[in-house]
Amino acid sequence: MCGIAGIFDSRGRRPLDAALVARMGDALAHRGPDGRGLHVAPGIGLAHRRLAIIDLSTGQQPMFSPDGTVAVAFNGEIYNYREIAEELRGLGRTFRTKSDTEVIIQGWQVWGEAVLDRLRGMFAIALWDEAKETLMLARDRLGERPLYWSELADGQVVFGSELKALVEHPGLGHAIDALAVEDYFAYGYIPDPRTIYRGVAKLPAAHKLVWRRGERARLQPYWRLTMATDGPGDEAEAAEALIERFGEAVRYCMVADVPVGAFLSGGVDSSGVVAQMASLASGPVTTFSIGFRGTPEDESAYAREVAERYRTDHVTREVDPDDMSLVDRLAAIYDEPFGDASALPTYRVAELARASVKVAVSGDGGDEVFAGYRRYLWHQREERVRGLLPGFVRAPLFGLLGRLWPKLDWAPRHLRFKHTFQELALSSAAGYFQSVNIVDDATRRALYTPALARALGGYHAGSILGPLMAEAGSDDPVAQAQYADLKTWLSGRMLVKVDRAAMANSLEVRVPFLDHRLVEWAATLPAGLRVRGGEKKALLKKAFERYVPRHLLYRPKQGFAVPLAAWFRGPLAGRMRALARSEPLGDSDLIEPATVARLVAEHQSGLRDHNPVLWNVLMFEAFLAREAGAVEPGRRRAAAGA
Repeated sequence: MCGIAGIFDSRGRRPLDAALVARMGDALAHRGPDGRGLHVAPGIGLAHRRLAIIDLSTGQQPMFSPDGTVAVAFNGEIYNYREIAEELRGLGRTFRTKSDTEVIIQGWQVWGEAVLDRLRGMFAIALWDEAKETLMLARDRLGERPLYWSELADGQVVFGSELKALVEHPGLGHAIDALAVEDYFAYGYIPDPRTIYRGVAKLPAAHKLVWRRGERARLQPYWRLTMATDGPGDEAEAAEALIERFGEAVRYCMVADVPVGAFLSGGVDSSGVVAQMASLASGPVTTFSIGFRGTPEDESAYAREVAERYRTDHVTREVDPDDMSLVDRLAAIYDEPFGDASALPTYRVAELARASVKVAVSGDGGDEVFAGYRRYLWHQREERVRGLLPGFVRAPLFGLLGRLWPKLDWAPRHLRFKHTFQELALSSAAGYFQSVNIVDDATRRALYTPALARALGGYHAGSILGPLMAEAGSDDPVAQAQYADLKTWLSGRMLVKVDRAAMANSLEVRVPFLDHRLVEWAATLPAGLRVRGGEKKALLKKAFERYVPRHLLYRPKQGFAVPLAAWFRGPLAGRMRALARSEPLGDSDLIEPATVARLVAEHQSGLRDHNPVLWNVLMFEAFLAREAGAVEPGRRRAAAGA
């Protein structure tokens, strides 16, 4: 894992400020504390911060071709680099290093942009070809590694692994994008390709941006996933194929010249990862888990059971559920508003792992790839009801029931009929949006100032999902929901959470469930092997039965828990009351102070549980406060329409 940054003059070969390029790279020092590289020439600057994982002695970057015309700064790992190098040697190429970086350079010189098709791994690449005067930025297929970019008014293009690298450039605009604010409060994160700043974008997963000097940029996908759901339906054969493919993905993730460990929660996915690693490793696997002192969400006993079964070197840390010491650091770690509170324990387990290893293998992605979320079950059932009634009957009938039914936020989902009725009144995509949104439409409307409402111009965050579900390539509602999640929830929330929390600790995290060949195969699974008889992740659990005890496979999913509701009524009570009077929040003219005050009062009285929306407001205010301190007076543009 590394950090990359750079500047490209798309209009000419104007001299660049080498000190500025260096500062952009140094802003990412946490991503690469082991080395610092810089290349600055007329019209192009590349900076690299290295976390040395493979080829520790000769893998420095930016790396150049033998003739010096091609330079690469790259973040990630190419797991199949040895196979690619062997293919290139057969074509007459000679290698000077044992680094995975060199196969990108040599592959570019042989295959051009098609080199991306051969790469198996996680990556964000900045490649400069001096002879062709061309810059290529590329991001891996599932979005494991981040990459941001922006074209400035003077034709300079700035890019980097995190926003903090781009904001070092004095020409970058800081106007807040109204649409990003709507996305954030709806989802709790900002889906690709939007960022909090207008004019700054995330390069979408599986995309390349190719820019030849003097021409317009070409942004296009180099890989597309189709949820065909037309694969073989025999469960036993599919389970064997799954284990074979998953084992190969885990083996690739263990390739390193430094120690590799694993996160272990005791859940289905992490337990399966550890089982495969144990079968492949020459010695004990080092595993890491955290426990939550005195809470029912503590999964450390399950993790310990798996660790004992596979005789791992298991390291556990007990975390105080009232530990709020990281709250104020999140804005700096994530750069833009990010509302997933499980970032706090994720940081802690990454911190624990980094004390022993440089690389940790994670079970992330299993829920999206093999249909593990409870919302898939609800969406499947609601689609059956939608299929029974025409829209002109269904919409008014369930719309009326949804308005009349009492709101029971405290009740389990199966008793919250108001929510279900409201979803059934809507279209498939709009109903699924209600399952994934963090703050409902009415609350968001009440939160927004008139200025923000005008700037939105009628935009609604739910409009993202319909087109994605339509392009999934399947009529199966679960497959459509999975596809939408892979394009939004996975790359915009889950992977961002892990990447920033881990890299803040200079730890590389690898995710075998997101091996693109495994994902392509899983996308062909028929509906009955995804969700069956009310059981989520049906095939994956069946395949893992020989490796993981049944009572762990089929227990309810828990995940990291953060006691926000109690915090907001206890140790953070005063801070929450002060939110409505926050100067950064008030100066932004984006959020209504009166609404914030009402939500806080209702929550602290015990009348309602508003912890999701209040956490999102708190993180938004923290971003604004940091922004106000970081941006010089006169450059700040808080409101999107300003």
